[in-house]
Amino acid sequence: MWQGTVESIHIASAAREPMRAVQQAEAIPGVGLEGDRYANGQGTFYKPEALRREYGVELAAGEARRNVVTRGVPLNHLVGREFRIGAVKIRGIRLCEPCDHLQGLTGRPLIKGLRHRGGLRAQILSRGAISVADLISE
Repeated sequence: MWQGTVESIHIASAAREPMRAVQQAEAIPGVGLEGDRYANGQGTFYKPEALRREYGVELAAGEARRNVVTRGVPLNHLVGREFRIGAVKIRGIRLCEPCDHLQGLTGRPLIKGLRHRGGLRAQILSRGAISVADLISE
């Protein structure tokens, strides 16, 4: 059994806009995080320690363009499984592999370093607030 935490939360109002850190966001099933580009219909289609150690690339949490940055969570193992972030029920859908779009926005060589460890695409199953420091568990 594992238990992780929410390290930070980031949203952007439109595609290509800078991500901004927030302390809390409302998770809405079928929509996304309130105020984020995907919830607004404006989106485009991280293990930072490994990226830094193995490839010498530094990224701040928001630069990875992931909404929820976690610590201690086996994201790859959550594909097809349900879990909770605080009181919000989530289902892991598929790995969020790095892409040319992310590499272009950051101006850094990310694809090789984040392959199979770039995050998790997930489906929100229940509405509720997600906050920094929330516990994440199965």
